[in-house]
Amino acid sequence: MMTIGLTMQERRPLKHNRSFITLMAAQAISNLGDWLHLLAILTLVGIRWNATPWEITFTTLCAALPVLLTGPFAGALADRVNRKWLMIVADGARIVIVGGLIFADQMWHVYVLLILKSLFDVVFSPAKNGKLKEIVPQEQLGQAVSISSVIEQMSKIIGPALGGLLVAAFGITWCFALDSVSFLISGIILLWIPGARVIQSANQNVEQVREETTGAAQAGKKATFLKDTMEGIRMLASLPHVGTSLILLASALLFLQFADSQTVVLFRQLPGISSDLLGWCVAASGVGTLIAAMSVQKWKKAGHVIKMGLGTSLMGLVIGAVGMIVGVWPHAGLGANLLLISLFALAGVGVGFAIVPFQILLQEQTPESMTGRVFGTVGSIMTASNIMGPVVGGFLVTSFGVIPAFVCSGILLTLLGVIYVVIRRQKKNDMDGSLAAKSVITGE
Repeated sequence: MMTIGLTMQERRPLKHNRSFITLMAAQAISNLGDWLHLLAILTLVGIRWNATPWEITFTTLCAALPVLLTGPFAGALADRVNRKWLMIVADGARIVIVGGLIFADQMWHVYVLLILKSLFDVVFSPAKNGKLKEIVPQEQLGQAVSISSVIEQMSKIIGPALGGLLVAAFGITWCFALDSVSFLISGIILLWIPGARVIQSANQNVEQVREETTGAAQAGKKATFLKDTMEGIRMLASLPHVGTSLILLASALLFLQFADSQTVVLFRQLPGISSDLLGWCVAASGVGTLIAAMSVQKWKKAGHVIKMGLGTSLMGLVIGAVGMIVGVWPHAGLGANLLLISLFALAGVGVGFAIVPFQILLQEQTPESMTGRVFGTVGSIMTASNIMGPVVGGFLVTSFGVIPAFVCSGILLTLLGVIYVVIRRQKKNDMDGSLAAKSVITGE
């Protein structure tokens, strides 16, 4: 009876897999909570506390460094303990940590709480990815991973935008409170997924899984992680256009962070600036990214790399324009607010066209068996860019001022996008010319 029950469950369509739907619902809410507090933190330390550029940079690093440094250990932990309860513990800890931000009144309070939250953020992700394999049949795993990836990326778009709206409409405290509640809801939903493995294949039962897990642990997780990382890098290099696109996106994120991490410092240059403006600008940027995400697939004539190049150039033009406008605008007011909000919405469109085509290309080109390693390698590269960018941005702002930093970021992004568009179009023309010459020679 048990074998029949498992066989029926493995054949069930993914949309009817109750455990998978429950896990995705918990992931969506938990991922949203990962990003919901971001805008509130920047508003608190950058505008209310008037933090220095280096303090703002260190705030960003406190959230990013644990992800880069503890990822392999979090993966090892997720392979050794019950993944369901590991996710619930991670959500439970973040309820308390994010709630503690309500009472933070010094910079070091924020630093400590962000480091602690990031540690539990990085624990949740590998546990969730491992749980997918426990509740989704192998033949449906590629589709499940794609859905999970879309949810994760959309949370990065919606979370800061929703946080901006909450800060603007209700204030920072309510944003932290609702963020804490999001982790509570996620933890409660996770109670409804099975704790043990549900899916078994004909060649792999639960005892075999345990033996393999124990053997891997004894062999040493560090070596396994290094080997998997190298396999992911080699696979990335072999995928058509993916390596080029990854370099473009990583460079774009690096240059973008020169300015983006210091936006609160830029806004302080406008006399009479309202603390709500940052929230509305981030919300507008999120809306622009969503618009791009919904429209990028409809624009099928241009290739993925060309879309990314155009999106990067658009980001650069807007970032440079924002820096120059703030530098010459006399004071904050309705006109300045509307102009900045509109420009941030346009920058969001550029972000969407830079990121979404890459995600589509990566999903299309990556073999199912290599999904975890490839996406893990990409995540590490993206995190490295997000860490280096604020550091360089803090140096530029401290050395030359915030407006030159924005103009420099804008110029680099614009040139980067133009270069990639030109190179891609040249390659396409060369390929078309080769095909035409071949047709003439062969008489086809």
